[in-house]
Amino acid sequence: MPQKVHAAHILVKTEQEAKSILEQINNGASFEAIAMEKSLCPSKKKGGDLGWFGRNQMVKEFEKAAFETAPGKLIIVKTQFGYHIIKVLEAK
Repeated sequence: MPQKVHAAHILVKTEQEAKSILEQINNGASFEAIAMEKSLCPSKKKGGDLGWFGRNQMVKEFEKAAFETAPGKLIIVKTQFGYHIIKVLEAK
């Protein structure tokens, strides 16, 4: 299991919006451009980049998904903040 993860995310209110965005990205849209335009998180200014984080730094559902997803993969996860499209960039 990695000890640190470098991830980016796009935070939206609904599962439908998250699925629509994921489809756009899978069809070639820029993750970073969509994050800057649609994310509800302040990280949108950096294209959704959250930088490196370790365990117990994110809400439980987000952390579990980020640490279990292989770099380069995208996953949708629900937390109390809404729906996150998480992109794991690196893990170590």
